[in-house]
Amino acid sequence: MKKLLGLLFLSALVMAPAHSQLKKLKSKVAEKVDQAIDKGQQKAEENVAKAPAATPGTNPVNAGGEPASPGLKIYNNYDFIPGDKILFEDHFTDDQDGEFATHWELKSGQAVLNKVNNELAMHLTDGNYAVVAPRMKTEKYLADAYTIEYDYYHVPNAFGVVIQLKGYDKVEGLDRESPLFIGENNVNFSGTAGGVKLSRDYSPDLAANFDNNWHHVAIAIKNHQLKVYVDQFRVLVIPDTKEDYTSLSFAGIGDEKNPVIFKNVRVATGGGMNMIGKKFTDSKIVTHGINFDYNKAIIKPESMGTLNMIVQVMKDNPDVKFEVGGHTDGDGNDSYNLTLSQQRADAVKDQLIKMGIDAARLTSKGYGKTKPISDNNTPEGKANNRRVEFVRK
Repeated sequence: MKKLLGLLFLSALVMAPAHSQLKKLKSKVAEKVDQAIDKGQQKAEENVAKAPAATPGTNPVNAGGEPASPGLKIYNNYDFIPGDKILFEDHFTDDQDGEFATHWELKSGQAVLNKVNNELAMHLTDGNYAVVAPRMKTEKYLADAYTIEYDYYHVPNAFGVVIQLKGYDKVEGLDRESPLFIGENNVNFSGTAGGVKLSRDYSPDLAANFDNNWHHVAIAIKNHQLKVYVDQFRVLVIPDTKEDYTSLSFAGIGDEKNPVIFKNVRVATGGGMNMIGKKFTDSKIVTHGINFDYNKAIIKPESMGTLNMIVQVMKDNPDVKFEVGGHTDGDGNDSYNLTLSQQRADAVKDQLIKMGIDAARLTSKGYGKTKPISDNNTPEGKANNRRVEFVRK
């Protein structure tokens, strides 16, 4: 039923121009979603309260050079590389529980920030169709290559997240929104001007554990090619969407009992760095794809795409040695940032050693906030300063 509703939802989106589609959705799609809800379903508040904390374990590495923790190990073949310049990143650290997000715009419907496992997350609760968008300085900010990431918590009977990719239809002279729907069972994409429509179901392993859990969603678009990852799985690949997109928004149908929940949104230009088999001649590699738990040196599993790339560079270039440099933003005191950045640099170095790199080829150093590459007065500037650099020695 939910898969059918997802297809109906996407069909309703692409059949109408951007200015009129919301009104039609409220009367058609929301009604069908309401019919699908099991009235005896346990309240979403209870489901959310039971959500387990996602913390990587500490199992030892095996002789094959595999990642050390179960969280990293299951991402062993992950190849998503995020963009290298962050346009937007929001962890809702500037916001308060029960309010709307400071760095977002409410386009339609209703949305509010509430805590899940003691962390703020966006809740779409309109009951019909809610749309929120990152607050950007320019109307058109996406180029030929960019990545989108966020964490999604799926409440049973919630509809899922729609990424509305906005572009211009040169044929009809209208703005169009191509919806990319990430739901409970599948991913659906419906292009407008290009006419590309494709759906892929989740693997049994992913589908079996989807409810009442956080999932990391990563989207890469480069030269019209679109890839969608959910957790460690690459779910959907479209070689050519036939469309150019200039902006995006987040949307979904949720209510107070079945909200659409997401957090940790990041949009970046670039991405998909391919160093396989290439001679490394640069002085350093600057990465924003190695992420850590908040105020900790625990590497997040989705960092494996970037770590795998670094390992491959070092295997293809056996003479290369790197200093792993940890960098923070300007928040916090100097001493704390130096200590944290050193711990994180050490964690990355240790992880690379566990993945088969000779320890003699690696050193680590924490620089704290002493070497910013962007303005620390903006959220995106701070995000660009939080990075791991691999400097050739």
